[in-house]
Amino acid sequence: MATIPSCGFRRINITTHPWLLKLHKPSFSFSSISASLETSEESQPSITTTTPPKKSQSFFPKKGQTLELVCESLAFKAKGVCKVAETGFVLMCDRVLPGERFIGRITRKKGNFAEVQKIKTITPHWDCVTAPCEYASYCGGCKTQNLLYEAQVRAKEQQVHELITHVGKFCDKDPEFSATMKPIVPCDIQFHYRNKMEFSFATQNWLPKEELDAKRDGVSSYALGLHVPGFFDKVLTIEKCLLQSEPANRVLAVVQDCWRDQELGLSPYDVHTHAGFLKHLMLRSGRDVKTGLTELMVNFVTSSYNPELLVPLIEKISAIPEVVSIVNNVNTSVGNTSVGEKEYTLYGKPTITETLRGITFQISANSFFQTNTHQAEVLYKLVEESAGLRGDGSEIVLDLFCGTGTIGLTLAKKYFALLCCSQNAFNCPGNSISSRSRFIFSHQPAHMYIMFDQSEIFYGKRKFIKK
Repeated sequence: MATIPSCGFRRINITTHPWLLKLHKPSFSFSSISASLETSEESQPSITTTTPPKKSQSFFPKKGQTLELVCESLAFKAKGVCKVAETGFVLMCDRVLPGERFIGRITRKKGNFAEVQKIKTITPHWDCVTAPCEYASYCGGCKTQNLLYEAQVRAKEQQVHELITHVGKFCDKDPEFSATMKPIVPCDIQFHYRNKMEFSFATQNWLPKEELDAKRDGVSSYALGLHVPGFFDKVLTIEKCLLQSEPANRVLAVVQDCWRDQELGLSPYDVHTHAGFLKHLMLRSGRDVKTGLTELMVNFVTSSYNPELLVPLIEKISAIPEVVSIVNNVNTSVGNTSVGEKEYTLYGKPTITETLRGITFQISANSFFQTNTHQAEVLYKLVEESAGLRGDGSEIVLDLFCGTGTIGLTLAKKYFALLCCSQNAFNCPGNSISSRSRFIFSHQPAHMYIMFDQSEIFYGKRKFIKK
C-alpha cells in the first residue's frame, strides 16, 4: 500500500479555494461559509479567464454509425477519401467521387481509417456524366464511368504524384522534378480498346437488390460474366462489355444464349464442391497483317478434357467470320486460374496475329501482351524518344526485365544489337520456352540476344545453353 510522506501535506485555507467546498463535508453552518467567501472574494484581485480554442476531438468509429460525408479525392482502386469534420479521421468509401456529398454507414475499422458504405447521395460529384454501361453500378471493372474522362486522368495523375513524393521521397519543389514525373498522356479511345477479356462461369448468379424481388422461380442460377467485387464465388452476368471489341461481344452473346441449355450437358465449375466443367471464357482480339481485319480467339478453360461437350458451342461460334481460333485450356487443379496444364486447338489456328509499331506478333492463348494495343504504341513511342538513340545502328540496347521483349523489338531499326534479360519470363504451365518464343521471334533484328533466365540464351533462331 502506497504512503504519502509528511512533507507532502500542506495546510490549505478553504476560504481561498472555494472549489474545495464541493469535495468537503461541512460540519458547520452554511451562513458562516458564505460570510467567509464574501470577505475572501473582496480581498482577492479580479482575474479574467479566456476559453482555450477548441481542440480537434478524437473520433472513435462504430460499426453501423451513419455520417454525412464529402469525398475529397480518389485513392487506389478508385476508393473515395473522406474525412470526419474537426477530427481529420480518414474514411474510405467505394463508388463515391470527388465533391460528392452523401450519407454513409461505417462497416468496419481498419487501423487508422474506417470503411464506409454509401447509403444515398445528397449532392452529386463534380464532372458528373452518365455511365454508358448498364453494369457500371455493380461491376468492379469500371468504377468511374460516371466521372468525366479528363477528371479520371487528373485523379490518376494525383495518385501517381503522391506515390512519387510520399513513397519515393522525391521533392516536387526540385527544378528537375518535371523530368521525373511527366503529365499523363490520355488515350484517344475510351471504349472497345481491350484486346483480351476473361469471363467466369459460376453456380451463383449475383443479382442487385432491385432485381431480387423480380426473380422468377425456375430461372437458372448459373452465371457467365465478371466477379462481383469482394466475392470469389459470385458472378454478375454480363451480356455485353463495352471494353472489348464488337466481334468479341457477338461471341459472348452466342455463348450466353445456349450454354445453359440442359440438353448440352454443360455445367459451371463450383469453387466450393470443385464439381463442374466450364471455368472461364477468354476472348482475345488481334488483326490480320494483310487485310487489317479483326482476328478473334476463343479460349474455353475447363476442368477436364471433354471436347465433345464443346462441339455445339464450336459450331455456332465458328460461324462468326472474325473467329479464326478456338482453343481449350484444361486446368484440373482446384484453383480458379485461367492458365491450363494443357492446351488443345479445337478449331482454326493456335494463335492470332497483332501488329505493334510495324512488328508482327503471334499471340497464343496464354501469352502476355499489352491489353490496350493503341495506347501501347503511344507508350513505346515515348520510350523511344526518352531513350535518345542515335538511330545509326551502332548502339547496343539493353532491355532489362523485358518480359516478352516487345519494347526492345519495336526499336529494332535504331540499334545494332539487342540484349533482353528477364528471369522466368515464360515460365507458364503447359507452355515450353521454345513454343513461347514463337511469340516474339516472328520478326527480329539480325543481332538479337535474349536471356530468359540465368542459364538459357537465344541468338537469332538458334538456342544455346550457357553453363
